[in-house]
Amino acid sequence: MKVSRAQAEQNRERILDNAAQLFRERGFDGIGLNELMQAAGLTRGGFYGHFESKDDLAAQALARALSTQAELWRQQTDRSLTGWINAYLSDAHREQVGAGCGLAALAGDVARAGPAVRDVFAGGVQAAVQRLTPQMPAADDAERRAQAMALLSTLVGALLLSRAVGDDALAQELREAARAHLPVANG
Repeated sequence: MKVSRAQAEQNRERILDNAAQLFRERGFDGIGLNELMQAAGLTRGGFYGHFESKDDLAAQALARALSTQAELWRQQTDRSLTGWINAYLSDAHREQVGAGCGLAALAGDVARAGPAVRDVFAGGVQAAVQRLTPQMPAADDAERRAQAMALLSTLVGALLLSRAVGDDALAQELREAARAHLPVANG
């Protein structure tokens, strides 16, 4: 049964949305094509009509997750950088892996992925640094960029480590230490 172009595009969008969430929750290798397609309410047979490979889907789903994240970060940092930092390091963000930061959720997977996925990830890092740079307190552009990179690295690292440890108290301590040692978070 042939579907219309509009329906095919809706199906593709549904696959991307589900994959963006499921990849963040389980990693690229933690879920198969059958499960990904089933989550979108489709059969595996239609997968290759939308994507060349699972790596192609991974790159596009990562781009979707990072794009959604970038828009949310823009809205939050426009209101308050300190508020965004506190939200980023919150218990809720730690627990909502599938809806949270793609940089923290997929960094390990991306390090072992192909060039297309790594390129998308690098673009997401660059976009985050670009977004944060003007908000840093340094006097010159190069130092503001370095501060933005340090801020992003600290936040992503703290979130990643707090998710990886099985001890809630240690997870909280990691995030509190990161927050306390960020000059922008204390102002």
